[in-house]
Parts: sequence; structure tokens; C-alpha cells
Amino acid sequence: SKTLLLNTCVQTLSPVPPAAFISVSGECPLHLDEVRHFLTLCPELSLGWFVEGRLVAFIIGSLWDQDRLTNDALTLHKPHGTTVHIHVLAVHRTFRQQGKGSILMWRYLQYLRCLPYVRRAVLMCEDFLVPFYQKSGFKVQGPCEITVGPLTFIEMQCPVRGHAFMRRNSGC
Repeated sequence: SKTLLLNTCVQTLSPVPPAAFISVSGECPLHLDEVRHFLTLCPELSLGWFVEGRLVAFIIGSLWDQDRLTNDALTLHKPHGTTVHIHVLAVHRTFRQQGKGSILMWRYLQYLRCLPYVRRAVLMCEDFLVPFYQKSGFKVQGPCEITVGPLTFIEMQCPVRGHAFMRRNSGC
């Protein structure tokens, strides 16, 4: 694990009690069984921020093998894919508005740069979150094919290869 501050660390999420995810996210875009599903299939594509041993923020991803997200991307992990689909970035409500989401995303993208098979990261978000993800280097791809009831999403992507200078200084 990498130390950020005293009694604080960022590490992959295995094993973490399921209740920890509910306490962090409240209404998480992923159901608990989906969290377990991805942590079982691809724990190396998750990252959690722990403060004094307590999970306070997390990212869960899986591999995807197509240019754009489809409904299958919500539940499938494509082991030979080169794209990481970021399913969720969640920060515990008492730790929000402190920059932890941005820091965790930055650390996650640095971590992905150390994985030789990953070429890019993609995510879908609501309109109001676009500026947040743009600050992390994501670019708008356009409307996402996936909808959930009346909710529509914007698909965004961020390259994680082709940044040799970043990899050289990233501690990989």
C-alpha cells in the first residue's frame, strides 16, 4: 500500500467487509452483490482509501473490450479487454468536499498506468459531474447508450497509455 498521510493509505480492495461499502456510499450506483461480483472477478481494478483502517472512499472498475459502453458493461468483466470501465467512485459523506475524490481518481489513473494491458479508462456520469471528471483528464465522448429509467449519462474517457513521462515518474 502507498502512504498518503499518517494512518492513511490507498490500496486495492481485497478483502473488505461488504458493510464498509454501504457506509461509504449510502445509495451506491452499484448494488452490494455487484460490488462483490467485481471484487471477486477483478479486485486488482479496485482502489480504496482507508483512514485509520476505515474505508472512506473507493473506486471499482472492470475490463471492457469495446470502443463504447453498452448495457453489458454494467455487469461484465472482459478479461482480455484493454479499457477499464470505472463503475463507481464513492466518498463517505463526512469526507466529501475535501478533494478526496479527485485525489483518489488521480491515484487510480496513476495505478492503471502501471498495468501494461490497460490503454484507457472510461466512465459514464450525469451532466453535473462532467467538470469534475474533466479536471482528472477525462474527455467527453458524447451521450452514453446506457440509460437507467429516466436518467441519461455522458460517456467520458481518459487515455492511460502514451504518457511515458508520467509512467517514468509514477513509481511503477
